[in-house]
Amino acid sequence: MTDETYSGLLLQKGLIDGEWTGAASGRTVDVHDPATQAVIGAVPDMGWAETRAAIEAASRAFGSWKRKSHAERAGLLETWHRLILENLEDLARILTLEQGKPLDESRGEIRYGASFVKWFAEEARRIGGHTIPAPTADRRILVLKEAIGVCGVITPWNFPSALVTRKVAPALAAGCTVVVKPSEFTPYSAIALCALAERAGVPAGVINVVTGMPAEIGEELMRNETVRKISFTGSTRVGSLLMRGAADNVKRLSLELGGNAPFIVFDDADLDAAVEGAIASKFRNGGQTCVCANRILVQAGVHDAFARKLAARVDAMTVGDGRQAGVAIGPMINEAAVAKINRHLDDALAKGAAILTKPRSLPAGPQYVAPVVLGGATTAMELASEETFGPVAPLFRFEKEEEAVAIANGTPFGLAAYFYTESLKRAWRVGETLEFGMVGLNTGAISMEIAPFGGVKQSGLGREGGREGVEEYLEAKTFHMAGLG
Repeated sequence: MTDETYSGLLLQKGLIDGEWTGAASGRTVDVHDPATQAVIGAVPDMGWAETRAAIEAASRAFGSWKRKSHAERAGLLETWHRLILENLEDLARILTLEQGKPLDESRGEIRYGASFVKWFAEEARRIGGHTIPAPTADRRILVLKEAIGVCGVITPWNFPSALVTRKVAPALAAGCTVVVKPSEFTPYSAIALCALAERAGVPAGVINVVTGMPAEIGEELMRNETVRKISFTGSTRVGSLLMRGAADNVKRLSLELGGNAPFIVFDDADLDAAVEGAIASKFRNGGQTCVCANRILVQAGVHDAFARKLAARVDAMTVGDGRQAGVAIGPMINEAAVAKINRHLDDALAKGAAILTKPRSLPAGPQYVAPVVLGGATTAMELASEETFGPVAPLFRFEKEEEAVAIANGTPFGLAAYFYTESLKRAWRVGETLEFGMVGLNTGAISMEIAPFGGVKQSGLGREGGREGVEEYLEAKTFHMAGLG
């Protein structure tokens, strides 16, 4: 593919101090199209030296960037937002090319990602401190909100556009500078967005992008004392490693890690609404989301009816190349993901589960899997305790509310949970008992720019989005003034 095909946005270099550059070693990492396994292109395989140079560039840019007025930073973010929407089609095509999700979903992700840039442009103008009544008449106490400093931003492959904007926009709004490490599977979306930020007038060094394999880049971000904060979305295993590394320099952390979301359907639920919610939650991005329904718990009185309705909807889904019209499920990100899905399926079937959806033929290629609904799921199955990260919807039958809540909470993860009921009393009772950072009542969609996003327990630390999102990049400085009487 040529860069011109995508309005100059399919760039194959990193960005350090305003310069588009390769790796000093000359090494590159190939990027593949999940639909065809063809090589799209390559990006620099950067390491310690390039990461250190990016950190130093961000440090040099920090002083002037944090001194800009809130309105100036807001204005640049608003220009970035406008350019993202003006280039929506090219950005969506790049996203589908490297990630595989259907093109309509990619367009939705670009709009969703842009909404964070707009929101935090507005939040930039609302950053402020407060005063505290002093104990004596000759004193004043002010609380000032100041930017943390240089931030490392590490983003995953499943939402390679939205998670860049969800992290970078609040950092910039607060007055921080950033070094972005996108996933080696999907680097082009992040690079394109940062190129648009450059076109918007964001100064050199404020946003830097280092590409390549994660080991050296991650180690430098963690051990370099200039980096004051790391924001990471990914696995709990890697999040734990980052926490250990952050301890040496006492870095601030925002971690959005693994999930094991329950989706509970009670007897009094609106079944049609519950089915649509399950489709939205479970099958978006082919089930490759951290907040997707991993365990669907259905009360005995409506279990069979819900299973029939859900299976019929899933049978109607088309699997194929995300660039083709009407495709609902694209390819998985890689063959390792397919192997995990198949392992979970084989384990469930060996332990008594049954496939409720019809057999189907799949497109040629090793990264396609069929979306399925499984009946007879139990907590003894691997998919009950591990994220499948694929289009497999296991149905667990339960009798009583207490049983469902116990199963839902019986996980070390606590990112997202969903439940459907028409009872106001049950809504409050269950909503307050579920041990998750986000709970959806009668909805399968809980991600939006105006509300905080994040988990509890082993699902992470901190929040993204909402007014809480910008606070993650700010420090409170208490200014005590005496001798004023």
